[in-house]
Amino acid sequence: MIYDIDFETMPREALAAIQLRRLQTTLENVYAKVPFYKEKFKEAGMVPGDIRCLKDLSKLPFTTKQDLRDNYPYGMFAVPMESVVRIHASSGTTGAPTVVGYTRRDIDTWSDLMARAFCAGGATRGDIIHNAYGYGLFTGGLGVHYGAERLGASVIPVSGGNTKRQITIMKDFGPTILTATPSYTLHLAEVAKEMGLSFKDLNFKFGIFGAEPWSESMRQEIEETLGIDAVDIYGLSEVMGPGVAIECHEAKKGLHIFEDHFIPEIIDPITEEVLPYGETGELVFTTITKEAFPVIRYRTRDITSLHPEPCICGRTHIRMKRVSGRTDDMLIIRGVNVFPSQIESVLMKSAETTPHYQLVVDRVNNLDTLTVKVEVSESLFADEIKMLQNTEKRISKDIKEYLGVSAKVMLVEPKSIARSEGKAVRVIDNRRR
Repeated sequence: MIYDIDFETMPREALAAIQLRRLQTTLENVYAKVPFYKEKFKEAGMVPGDIRCLKDLSKLPFTTKQDLRDNYPYGMFAVPMESVVRIHASSGTTGAPTVVGYTRRDIDTWSDLMARAFCAGGATRGDIIHNAYGYGLFTGGLGVHYGAERLGASVIPVSGGNTKRQITIMKDFGPTILTATPSYTLHLAEVAKEMGLSFKDLNFKFGIFGAEPWSESMRQEIEETLGIDAVDIYGLSEVMGPGVAIECHEAKKGLHIFEDHFIPEIIDPITEEVLPYGETGELVFTTITKEAFPVIRYRTRDITSLHPEPCICGRTHIRMKRVSGRTDDMLIIRGVNVFPSQIESVLMKSAETTPHYQLVVDRVNNLDTLTVKVEVSESLFADEIKMLQNTEKRISKDIKEYLGVSAKVMLVEPKSIARSEGKAVRVIDNRRR
């Protein structure tokens, strides 16, 4: 089912015309109401009227997370505070939090786009959605919640944490759609097993997972363990929240970006040159319908590529490849670029280990070292423990061959790596301390 068939299946030419009209309106608005953007236009020697076609967008300067922090808390808002009905913010763990605002119309738009996303992910009005994304300043919980209600489905606002209670609710309430981070989903399955319950005995048919990069191998693990179809969803607070893009359950081959609301670009993160379709680089977004907090050419730091080929589901919006990592999460180990998701892909091929891992980076004698801690499977028997040293060597060899970087692999006891109720902490970089 397609939620908004007119917009989601619109011919590309008609879509481009809508994008340009909405882009020009947005640019006029931020130029008049956001001092930061007016100054940016002046620095570029431009005015909004200079943008006459979509390609002209590339002439404008970028917006970065640091720009948002420099204008903390409300300096980037394009409406007076009496028009703002909702405020969300990032955690601010690496600096001042980024604050985003929503008008009533913004909330309605967000709800509609999340309803679109649910339909693409396999949900219908008759479904019961178990929402294990965190509620609060994080956009995930409420974004999913309002979208589920807009679709007309039933939603269980369980949020994160209280994992055993969540398993009981799943058993008793019979939800059919699960929304959570991929890492927390595997933790849910782990706890359910401890409670003597298999996810395959529950009513779930689809899972819509996001908020952290995850590999295709992780998808296969989730689908096999839970007995469901796992669909990738994408979003970020600075652009809207969840529901910027999602895979369709028919193809599960790239995430459809809702281009009637967001204009995507891919740039080389070093040269900042716009790259053609199919090239991998940093994802950049311009919002074209947001009222309270529009962003122009926002650098997401997410690494992906764009693909315009038609999809079997009938949607005409461009698709983005699954995010492989973030430029600020990328590790440089002795000159080699390494993303956690690449390590994950290697680890998931080993039957002796679980999807719970952590990367520890140190600097010893002025040389970078990478240690990969990964939990062994509980299914290993005592007489198999002696084989673990060979497993460590094999995984280390696979990482070297796949990524070209040396890593020490440490197999650790089951459940010894801390579980997360939200985004998993995959990297501990001691070089930054």
